[in-house]
Amino acid sequence: HHDLTEDHVLEGVIAYGAAFFAIWWAWMNFTWFATSFDTDDWLYRVLTFVQMGGVLTFAAGLGDFYDGDYGLAILGYVVMRVAMVAQWVRAGHGSAELRSTAYTYAGGVAAVQVLWLVLLVVPESVRPALFGVLVLAEIAVPVVAERRGTTPWHPHHITERYGLFTLILLGESLLGSSNAIIEALDGHADLAPLIAIAVLTLAVTCSLWWIYFWPPHHEAIGSLGQSLRYGYVHYFVFAAAGALSAGIEVEIDALTDHSKLSDMAATFTVSVPVAIFVLGIWWIAIRDNADRVVNVVVPVGALLVLADPVIPVPVTLTAVILVVVVTVLVVRGPVSRSGRQEHAQG
Repeated sequence: HHDLTEDHVLEGVIAYGAAFFAIWWAWMNFTWFATSFDTDDWLYRVLTFVQMGGVLTFAAGLGDFYDGDYGLAILGYVVMRVAMVAQWVRAGHGSAELRSTAYTYAGGVAAVQVLWLVLLVVPESVRPALFGVLVLAEIAVPVVAERRGTTPWHPHHITERYGLFTLILLGESLLGSSNAIIEALDGHADLAPLIAIAVLTLAVTCSLWWIYFWPPHHEAIGSLGQSLRYGYVHYFVFAAAGALSAGIEVEIDALTDHSKLSDMAATFTVSVPVAIFVLGIWWIAIRDNADRVVNVVVPVGALLVLADPVIPVPVTLTAVILVVVVTVLVVRGPVSRSGRQEHAQG
């Protein structure tokens, strides 16, 4: 959140988006692989430990990454992905039916990792464009591989993992609320705004939790196309959840006169992630399991939170709108697709 606080908004957003892609992509690939080929034997566990080492290396390099030095972060990312290559090779060796799919995954992932290492030695002026190309190459690998044979997955297992990751990210927002209270207890002169932001952001975080877990997520991944949409759109959902915690910290800095951002811009650091989160979940999981009322209230509510900066007390409008959205969801529960069709015909 420091880039935002220093009014380096564009640089901060780009760096965050790039760093979060690495975290999300490595996690998502492992999650889908695990639901298909989790043997839980000694080698599977060792390769998982290697991936953990890659995670730690990547985390250690994030500070330099934000300063433009990609070396350590990319090395950690490649370690994570090379371990995944080994997992796919094992899967291909053990499954004749899905051998072509598994080896396509292994070859595709391995080839892209070589290019990530090449990124470290090309001229700096070329790196941003090559970075974008490599991101596209990464997300293209599953699309190509799955056309050679669809790997099996367990809808409930997959969506449970997505839900757990969401809880972790929303927990960071609760930490932001806690920090507001800590600032107040540390003797800040004006306690009321800090207490207010703590209460309001708690309401926002709880509402987002309710909205996320309202629909039956397992029904959103019935086909390969649906699964790809569910998985890829979750990048924006997860990134927004993570950015919300940064936005709360920015709001605290603004309230304590430690930010170069205007009050309006600081409020946008909360309302924009909230809008993206709600719209993303509505698109991939809610709209196909909701009636007309819900399918109007949720997206409209997501857009209305963008008007929050016009309210003198930050996050007030966002909290009120989300509570209204949750109230509608409580009153009008999820409906099955067949039920919605019968309602439309009636």
